[in-house]
Amino acid sequence: MKVASWNVNSVRTRIDNILEWIKKENPDILCLQEIKVVTESFPREPFEDLGYNLIINGQKSYNGVATLSKFLIEESITKIPNFDDDQARYIETVHSVNSKVIRISNIYLPNGNPYPGDKFDYKLNWMKALKEHLISLNIRDESFVLLGDFNVIPESIDAYDADKWLNDALFTIETRKEFREIVSLGLNDMYRAYNPLAKDFTFWDYQRGAWQKNEGIRIDHILASPIAADQISNIVIDKEERDKNKPSDHVPIIAEIDL
Repeated sequence: MKVASWNVNSVRTRIDNILEWIKKENPDILCLQEIKVVTESFPREPFEDLGYNLIINGQKSYNGVATLSKFLIEESITKIPNFDDDQARYIETVHSVNSKVIRISNIYLPNGNPYPGDKFDYKLNWMKALKEHLISLNIRDESFVLLGDFNVIPESIDAYDADKWLNDALFTIETRKEFREIVSLGLNDMYRAYNPLAKDFTFWDYQRGAWQKNEGIRIDHILASPIAADQISNIVIDKEERDKNKPSDHVPIIAEIDL
């Protein structure tokens, strides 16, 4: 089965690209971020026609996440428990697959800029709340995948020029420390596991010809518990989508999982 994550930067603006990509790749579970639409206005029908069950957590003009699954969704929540948050950034779902289950958390982690400031404090608090929730799940004991737009550059190799990001909320020491603490709960950065030395990216800004000059950063991640990591046989970044007409500034990242 294929599990994919994609920050689409407006589902309505990008819907033709999304549907074309789905028909090409046929993901079993697709997690979208930055859908930029309220839950009630999400264009459900084209995705339901392709056989997907949907869980939507939308917000007007900003943020928003959606999880599409060809499997039965047994459980879902649309907020990190015990965290007061009025922004639509989280969906957690449990899927039944061939008499087994997989838990998936789809996140759109706050950007945090400008740094320092209130938005950066919110980013760190969001990460701490996520960490506390993951501790409560005992993720080492289940097939669990945490994926989405993390707005975190984990290491220098994950940016075209790390020095240019030193004072950015995506690459501060504090941000990377929180990310490492989340990973240390028992998660594996699966793209880095399969590509330990690759300088590959998932985001290229619309400005300054970033795509044409390959001035990107890797901020979209798939993290997996030990059980899920053993089930993942491959992971790829689909960079071709960034070269399409009216593209998102992010591209899909896809994991192949054998349950």
